[in-house]
Amino acid sequence: MPTNIEIKAKAADWDGQLSRARALCGRTEELTQTDTFFRCKNGRLKLRDLGSRGGSCLIFYRRPDRPGPKESAYETSAVSDPASMRKVLAKAWGEGKTVRKKRTVLWVGRTRVHFDEVEGLGRFIELEVCLEAGQTPPEGETIARDLMARLGIEAADLLEGAYVEMLTLGRVNAP
Repeated sequence: MPTNIEIKAKAADWDGQLSRARALCGRTEELTQTDTFFRCKNGRLKLRDLGSRGGSCLIFYRRPDRPGPKESAYETSAVSDPASMRKVLAKAWGEGKTVRKKRTVLWVGRTRVHFDEVEGLGRFIELEVCLEAGQTPPEGETIARDLMARLGIEAADLLEGAYVEMLTLGRVNAP
């Protein structure tokens, strides 16, 4: 499975951190995404509606729930009929919460930097270091930690888990 090194953090200084990221990035994309989660025993399974970009995909991933850089293994598949897929998955596995967000994606080298405004939760930053063939997780963690420092992401800002669990538990990061 493809692997990323990821972090999720509260956006302590949204405007300043976004400005620093824009100064580092090669390209930017604005997205609206809706993720519908389904029960899954050995990871997380979500159907993503890419909204403004168009299209949908099914994403399965496994990632430990702990703060700081962590390995995330994932598989994706394009979905041509998301309404039918959602119905099938809901019947087979049970439908969970839905996460809606506005996402600004900036690329810094091989790292996707997400500035997320999550409905009902607040503002967050995610880093996804896309590991190349032969690149080790510790190398990816070094890249993530360097970028955290450059963006002003402190250890106290780091979060564990996924937005879906934060919604379930009622954890909010007010903007």
